[in-house]
Amino acid sequence: MNVVSAKGLAKYYGALCAVGGIDFEISKGECFGFLGPNGAGKTTVMGVIYCFMPPTSGEVKIFGIDVTVDPSGIKSRIGVMPQDDSLDPDLNVLENLIVYARYFDIHKKDSEPTARELLRFVDIEDKVDAPIKDLSGGMKRRLLLARALINTPELLILDEPTVGLDPYSRHSVWEKMEALKSKGATLILTTHYMEEAEKICDRVAIMNAGRIVTIDSPAELMSRYRGSLEDVYLKLTGRPFAA
Repeated sequence: MNVVSAKGLAKYYGALCAVGGIDFEISKGECFGFLGPNGAGKTTVMGVIYCFMPPTSGEVKIFGIDVTVDPSGIKSRIGVMPQDDSLDPDLNVLENLIVYARYFDIHKKDSEPTARELLRFVDIEDKVDAPIKDLSGGMKRRLLLARALINTPELLILDEPTVGLDPYSRHSVWEKMEALKSKGATLILTTHYMEEAEKICDRVAIMNAGRIVTIDSPAELMSRYRGSLEDVYLKLTGRPFAA
C-alpha cells in the first residue's frame, strides 16, 4: 500500500521551477529519504507532501487523498518535525506538547498522558517542567520529535532531524527513528548526513535541479555504482556531499 504517490509533481514560483515534474511512491512502513544539494527541490517536495503548499501541476496523493482536495484531513494524520526550532519559549517542555495537541483538537486530559509518555520515549522526561531556554540543542531536537508524534501520526516527516547535533545526540535521535520504524511507522526525511541516510532509509531519492536523478536503496546504489553513497551522490549530482 502506498502512503504517498506523486505523478508529474511540479512546483513553480513565478518563472522559477523548483520541482520539474517528478514521480515517486512511498510504501506504508517505509523510511524514504530525499538527498540533494541546496536548491534541489527537497524542501519544496516535503512542503507539498504535508500540505504546506499546493503543487503547480501534477497529482500528489497522501493516504489516497489528493492534497488539493482535503489538506486539513491529511494534516490531521501527519506529524512534522521541522528543521528550524519552532518551540514556544514562553512554555515549558510539557506545555509545548499539550498546547500543540490543541491544533489537533486533543484536549489536555487526553494529551497530557500522551505527552508524558512521549517525553519518556525521547529520554527527556526529567525535563518536563524545564523552560525551553534551558534545553541543549539535542534535547530540543528530541522535543520536536516528541511534538511531531503527539497526534499519533500515520506518516512522520522529518526535515533534517539531526542538523547541528553532536554525534552522541545524533545517534540518540537515530535510535528513536529506528524504534518508530520497528513499530511500522512510515517516515520521510531529508538529511545532510550520509551516514543517516545509509542507516535509516530503506530507499533514497537523489535530487538535482528540481528533478529526481534516481531512486533505490542505499545498498543497491552503492553496488550499482561501485562506491560509497557519497561517491554515488557525487557522480549523479556533480557536487560533493556536504554535511
